[in-house]
Amino acid sequence: MRPTAPDPGDTDAWNAYLAEGNAKQARKRVAADVLLRDPAGRVLLVNPNYKPDWDLPGGMAEANEAPEEAVERELLEELGLEITLRGLLVVDWVAPHGPWDDQIAFIFDGGVLSRDQADRLYPRDEELAEVAFVEPEEARTRLGERVRRRFTAAMTALTSKCSLYLRDGVPAP
Repeated sequence: MRPTAPDPGDTDAWNAYLAEGNAKQARKRVAADVLLRDPAGRVLLVNPNYKPDWDLPGGMAEANEAPEEAVERELLEELGLEITLRGLLVVDWVAPHGPWDDQIAFIFDGGVLSRDQADRLYPRDEELAEVAFVEPEEARTRLGERVRRRFTAAMTALTSKCSLYLRDGVPAP
């Protein structure tokens, strides 16, 4: 039986009621990545030390961190790179898999880096083994299946100038 909501005018009781509901609601893991290109049109990939496949730059959001802030933080921590995001390309709801609950994954457009910026990139934290600019087709061979589907959709969104919503990497109806 659901408790009766208190009068919103009773601030303490109302906040306690909302906190109880918040504690019972589902929490989502949030990943935020960025699609960055060099002047030749190649895409930036990173090779994390903690998993087998290459990945897009970015990472997991911290508690109460907005996805765009998470990707900006990760770029600064891992690559020493500060950029202005140019918009949202993909939102992907990822179903529970293995030991993981579901997740919301974002890919933002990071635009095209200058030749100088691209040439100066290197891993600046222990999570990354290396970085590389590769042709989009090569990126598809280096990325794991889940990220590959999301990357492919991001490339489509980039050319169509229309964000895409995916469910497990597949465009939702």
